[in-house]
Amino acid sequence: MTQTASHNDIDATGQENPVLTVRNATKRFGSIVALRDVSIAARRGEILALLGDNGAGKSTLIKCIAGVHHLDEGAIDIDGVRTVLRSPAEARFAGIETVYQDLALFDNLTPSENFFAGREIAGPRWLPLGLRFLKQRQMDNETKALLGHLGVVLHRLDAVVAMMSGGQRQAIAVARSTVFARKVVILDEPTAALGLRESRQVLNLVATLRDQGNAVILVTHNMEHVVELASRAVVLRQGRKVGELAPTKDNKQELVSLIVGA
Repeated sequence: MTQTASHNDIDATGQENPVLTVRNATKRFGSIVALRDVSIAARRGEILALLGDNGAGKSTLIKCIAGVHHLDEGAIDIDGVRTVLRSPAEARFAGIETVYQDLALFDNLTPSENFFAGREIAGPRWLPLGLRFLKQRQMDNETKALLGHLGVVLHRLDAVVAMMSGGQRQAIAVARSTVFARKVVILDEPTAALGLRESRQVLNLVATLRDQGNAVILVTHNMEHVVELASRAVVLRQGRKVGELAPTKDNKQELVSLIVGA
């Protein structure tokens, strides 16, 4: 990850500068242009909805932000600093956490083991890495405290996630992102395939992420959720940005028209 000069936290209008800015992003896969000159910005303490039909470029854009893909043209700034993200590990190090639709949880592990997978707490520090002992109790306690703080109720923390409901699994995946996210949380269809009750739990969790000062990018097809939660909505169509609105009940149909090209 490389970075260059930064800017002030407050712009000339008195608003907080975006924690994440994507400028003129273009991404090609062979002859297919998946993104063309797309620019977005996300600020702390707000939810930015990313909308578009299948094939609009949403997944490509979030994967470029998450370090999975590399932009062919354009740039990414984090807190005003030009940043090159060469891998998902570099994106996480920069404070960006992504929860994909398939969750990417380890079914045979417990919630705390999933939380700290690849980032386990071990000691004592004076020992070489290969000789340190996992601090399982500390990881369990930190997981329990975080889930409690976020209002996530699990009856058994020692059960593997394969034994849990879809809503519980989604809550674990979203909560896991808060363990290490310091700036941006990207959520890809977090309520897909969930019932009303479980969707409500996840939506409350998304609102908590926002209220804790994260910039949240929410990819969803559910317009009711967009109107309820999002401060702004960016619409992509065929790899281009075609509109940006502050979503309300009154302009919901306008957003739908932008999505379908009516």
